[in-house]
Amino acid sequence: MIKADLHTHTIACTHAYSTISEIASYAKKTNIEMVAITDHTPGGPDSPHIWHFRNMQVVPRIIDGVKILRGAETNIMNPKGEVDLPKDMLEKLDIAIASFHNIPNAETGTKEEHTNAYINLIKNPNIDILGHTGSTRFEYDIDTVIKTAKEYNKIIEINNATFNVRKQNIPNCIEIAKKCKQYGVLVAVNSDAHICYQIGNYDNALGLLKEIEFPTELIINTSAQKVIDHLNTRTNKEKIVF
Repeated sequence: MIKADLHTHTIACTHAYSTISEIASYAKKTNIEMVAITDHTPGGPDSPHIWHFRNMQVVPRIIDGVKILRGAETNIMNPKGEVDLPKDMLEKLDIAIASFHNIPNAETGTKEEHTNAYINLIKNPNIDILGHTGSTRFEYDIDTVIKTAKEYNKIIEINNATFNVRKQNIPNCIEIAKKCKQYGVLVAVNSDAHICYQIGNYDNALGLLKEIEFPTELIINTSAQKVIDHLNTRTNKEKIVF
């Protein structure tokens, strides 16, 4: 059902274990048509140097028959919704996720401040996806944020890794998915893979969506072309062509 994994990590992150080639090869084995390479950005201690993201144009568009999106998982650094890649670099990436992480340099705030951070990120034309937003540490007004995502046609991630490493967040993830269903907001079911063997397994996230009878048409990554068409509606970036 899932044909494009929009959240994967390579050995450029110190806590991940596969190369881009290994990710593409395993994606092919599991019938995944497209992967986004979205390593953590430099605000966190486990991240590659900023040059990693500046040089991503050298990554081939297709590896082993799998389409490659050049991307990043940015860190939300403060309640204003600022992230740790400059605008000029974000504009050159195919896709960008913004996520709260428990990192030393990031400021945490109140529920209201987290809500404002997400709203500012949704309004940022260089951010495409809000990543694993179910964190109990970074609470926010789910109803307000999801309605704003609908207004700006942004994507909310349903992160399969959460069911293994962030189990305390699952009740929030259910509420978020229900709100996306209610307001007709696009979601991306992603692996958040830190090793290639996690690609192609979305059973927990899909199980959640099935349980609440989530409409398949709102899952953006059921085909690579659906993702490309969505990303190519942006007016601030060049069209993605394979």
